[in-house]
Amino acid sequence: MRTFLLTPEIDARFEIGKITSRIGLEAAAATFNNDSNLFAMVTAEEAAADLGCVMVDEAQFLTRTQVQQLSQICDECNIPVLAYGLRTDFMGEPFEGSKYLLAWADNLKEIKAICHCGRKATMVLRLDESGAVAEAGDQIEIGGNDRYVSVCRQHFFKKVAHA
Repeated sequence: MRTFLLTPEIDARFEIGKITSRIGLEAAAATFNNDSNLFAMVTAEEAAADLGCVMVDEAQFLTRTQVQQLSQICDECNIPVLAYGLRTDFMGEPFEGSKYLLAWADNLKEIKAICHCGRKATMVLRLDESGAVAEAGDQIEIGGNDRYVSVCRQHFFKKVAHA
């Protein structure tokens, strides 16, 4: 099956237009921004050759309209869409894309992460340049394991990033 990969153009941690996993796997991907029409992008790609599915990386950066477009891809084109991303930001607030994905998705499958205490990690803390937990800032700030730590809810509210 041919998969159409999408990644936000603002995520330049590794390379724009490339999805890179934490273990080093990588693949070229089409990029999107807030103005991109994902329905148009996918239907153009489908016209060129049959698609088995669409996969969206960092789906928290989608807009409400783009989540609706992904729903159209599923419902009108009968192409499955897999979207991967965070539920909430470092302040515990939902991202726009995540909010609508959670509300409108046919299926939700959680990828498990573990807090430093051994509990299920459902939240994320942002670290500043000195390694202290950041308590303010823009919702979107691109970073990886050097800037973000997955923690359980208890350690999120206590602002404890490490054991």
